[in-house]
Amino acid sequence: MATTWRTAHEELARDLNRLVEARVLGPVDVLFGLDKDLRRRAFEAVLVWTEDLLGPDDDTARTTAIRLVGTLFPSDEPFNPPAQWWTTPFGRAVLLRAGHPNAEAVSFTVAAAMLGISRQGVHDLARRGKVQAHPDGGVTVDSVQARLKERLLGDSEAVASEDKG
Repeated sequence: MATTWRTAHEELARDLNRLVEARVLGPVDVLFGLDKDLRRRAFEAVLVWTEDLLGPDDDTARTTAIRLVGTLFPSDEPFNPPAQWWTTPFGRAVLLRAGHPNAEAVSFTVAAAMLGISRQGVHDLARRGKVQAHPDGGVTVDSVQARLKERLLGDSEAVASEDKG
């Protein structure tokens, strides 16, 4: 069954809330203690970010995705999450709205996680021209992003036609 917009929204909000709790609020609580007001304000911010990431404004969504990645995953190294991260609701939203924050191409393994298919499935898609191989190896992030958008749009159109029928 296809994921509904409401379900996607709820899953993303839960994932972002979990990340904010673990990476921001938890450490602040350990060091300084937290009051309920800050937790409430953080949850309200999560709801706004969820709306931004899933909303119609591409620039706002891209900016929000990049800002959250930079804040929630700080490092002196370029952002390079494990392949499984791309299967999370936040990882999927980042891919859909911003692509990979600092890579033109990803390995077949990472592309497989991004698309929720097997590595062999990505090889098959590349062979059939459904995703674009990168000259330096792997596949382009743009083509993986386009493939995921196409698949999600196809799923939403199928659900809409089921609703009409």
